[in-house]
Amino acid sequence: MKTTISLLFGCMLAALAADSFSIGKIDPEAAGMDPARLARIPVRMEEFVTAGKTAGVVTLVARHGHVASLEAVGYQDLETKTPMRTDTIFRLASVTKPVTCAGIMLLVDEGRISLIDPAEKFLPEFKGLKLNPCGTRAGYNCELVTPSRPVNILDLMTHTSGLPGSAPAGGTPPGTLAERVAAVHGTALLFEPGTDWNYSNIGIAALGRIIEVVTSQPYDRFLAERIFQPLAMKDTFFFVPPDKANRVASVYSYEADGLHLVPMAPARFPAPEGGLFSTAGGMARFHQMLLDKGTLDGQRILSAAAVEAMTTSQTGSIKAGFAPGVGHGFGFEVVRETLGTFRYNSIGSFVKGGAYRTYGWVDPAKDLVGIIFMQRTNGGGDVADEINSFMAMSVAAIDR
Repeated sequence: MKTTISLLFGCMLAALAADSFSIGKIDPEAAGMDPARLARIPVRMEEFVTAGKTAGVVTLVARHGHVASLEAVGYQDLETKTPMRTDTIFRLASVTKPVTCAGIMLLVDEGRISLIDPAEKFLPEFKGLKLNPCGTRAGYNCELVTPSRPVNILDLMTHTSGLPGSAPAGGTPPGTLAERVAAVHGTALLFEPGTDWNYSNIGIAALGRIIEVVTSQPYDRFLAERIFQPLAMKDTFFFVPPDKANRVASVYSYEADGLHLVPMAPARFPAPEGGLFSTAGGMARFHQMLLDKGTLDGQRILSAAAVEAMTTSQTGSIKAGFAPGVGHGFGFEVVRETLGTFRYNSIGSFVKGGAYRTYGWVDPAKDLVGIIFMQRTNGGGDVADEINSFMAMSVAAIDR
């Protein structure tokens, strides 16, 4: 009997291991991808490095739950000639936003908030917000008026709140997330909530503050306990531990005379709109969880319904996003028409880029996850040459 039980237990462990999403195991065959075509990706990325357009690049392609390619080219730091590594840590910038939205959806799953809850239900600084009927202009007939309805949580996640990109600067820089979001009180809405699109960092910051108010714990701790730890994202955090600082990539600006190092000041508090650090492998685990409808390696993080809401365009015919043919879900842009398939990604693909040329996407129709991370402050945005090349080459490597 003991022998039988041991054999069954061993088989269960083997089955679990077989189903696990392993960053360390590269298996293009299991992913149904052509190794020769995948090998072209780092060659092309190296061409961008040689041309002096970027210091270094990490790329990861996964399909059918298997990593098909994980490559690093160039340098993590040009001044010291430190080579780029596959486990280099990057500043994610706005790739943080979908993670913040996932935190909100955890609370929706638990019935602690609703997507149509007014933000003012949790944050008093949203009470009494006024609307400028002239948008960003001032002048005759531009007196502030009361909007037809309050800003709600769904508005914040889709950038349809009417809030400006950031709150007014001035005075002492905020030292906490609560202080940052308090500045909302001094803003005016640019349009009626839900009627237009304006990318708003302060709106996403407010989502992080709502998490704090609802859970009575720091925003970053909530994400660590509910997302990063269950997903084994061991190199994902808002503040880099001293023993991992030597793996953080330097940030550069691309100028006419080459790449210039950009000094980066340490953060004063965790920024929900763009403060995360992570690796390509870490963020691949997050994206794979979404592709698998909220689960990874047997751990359910989000409900399938939450993932569907996050990754469905919620903005109708409103012009939204930074790439052609997309609408906006919760934290993600979603390809909603043929124009958005110019990089071979399918309608329904959900994507997100960051200001330092970090980019992740999921193509459910092709069962594919792609991650490309650089650290450059300018040059092409979400349709940078490196990103366009990588996405098209990844899909072109699909064999079956």
